[in-house]
Amino acid sequence: MPQAIPANSVGVVTPQIASFNEPLELRSGKVLERYELVYETYGQLNAEKSNAILICHALSGHHHAAGYHSMEDKKPGWWDSCIGPGKAIDTNKFFVICLNNLGGCHGSTGPTSINPETNEPYGSDFPMVRVRDWVESQARLADYLGIEKFAAVVGGSLGGMQAMRWAIQYPERLHYSVVIASAPKLSAQNIAFNEVARNVIMKDPEFHNGHYLKHSTLPKTGLMQARMLAHLTYLSDDAMGEKFGRHMTSENVNYDYTPEFEVESYLHYQGNKFSTTFDANTYLLMTKALDYFDPAQYYEDDLAKCLGHAQCKFLVVSFTTDWRFPPERSEEIVDALIEADKNVVYAKVESEKGHDAFLIPIPRYVKLFSAYMNRVAEELSL
Repeated sequence: MPQAIPANSVGVVTPQIASFNEPLELRSGKVLERYELVYETYGQLNAEKSNAILICHALSGHHHAAGYHSMEDKKPGWWDSCIGPGKAIDTNKFFVICLNNLGGCHGSTGPTSINPETNEPYGSDFPMVRVRDWVESQARLADYLGIEKFAAVVGGSLGGMQAMRWAIQYPERLHYSVVIASAPKLSAQNIAFNEVARNVIMKDPEFHNGHYLKHSTLPKTGLMQARMLAHLTYLSDDAMGEKFGRHMTSENVNYDYTPEFEVESYLHYQGNKFSTTFDANTYLLMTKALDYFDPAQYYEDDLAKCLGHAQCKFLVVSFTTDWRFPPERSEEIVDALIEADKNVVYAKVESEKGHDAFLIPIPRYVKLFSAYMNRVAEELSL
């Protein structure tokens, strides 16, 4: 429980549900006849409805980006360091929306939801989704809230891909796109990491072809291993060295295969925690959405031609030790935007935190992010 909710917090927030009965045709050709999206909002929508910011979450993210769900919460939302009064995304100026994407496991329609055709959880029968499907559903949520155009669409990692896709798919519906620690498409190495993670989940004896809930079980071992592998890619070697070094949990050597180094215990803790709070089918479909993302493939593999459809201004941010989405990948986006004659600001931030740096309140990062968002507010007269 927080000792007291900080003055620069959005405070206690309550998730909301938007229900849609208009069928959504997915890129795969499958159709969701009806679905729900869980979302949270922070700040106040102005009379002109011109101050809305959409936050797009990354792979394991969700709608709870800031504030607390109750006074008993020990931790705030996943991006609380950047969302709130006086913060980079200042809720004194902006009305902020963050939703749990379709296929998620935190309230929006996904694999754990009841399939109306069977009256049982969808499980692996839930259709695969693409980033463009998320953007389409987000646009429908904007319609539901009466928002015609976002001041900005903001996201890190997989969220950055959504922010980029917004600029391509709905160029007239956003003024700014903020793409942080992201890439125009996955490298072969990243696709390989995702495939190994999916393989260990699907090979878990408790997976039951994705219908584990029907069997009242969970593929915890597989999901735990997948998360441990992914976690390695989110941290840099320097960050792991600084955090754990070669420190051991005991002065005695066990001479067995139980975790003895602090880094081993940390990975087991994170993996075990994740395996009880995240859905395995959601993990599978979200990693596949990452793999499939490649908007330039529909424009003769010309990223500049693809981004030429954008009408908004861009902020692109990378981090020096992010080897999952290294600065060179962000610079591909920047080079394409320059070639397409688009307005773009680029920052490469020195950090030892690896890919996770976009979630951490690194002073220089927060300062430049704040400065840019202040410019957004000023240019839009908010």
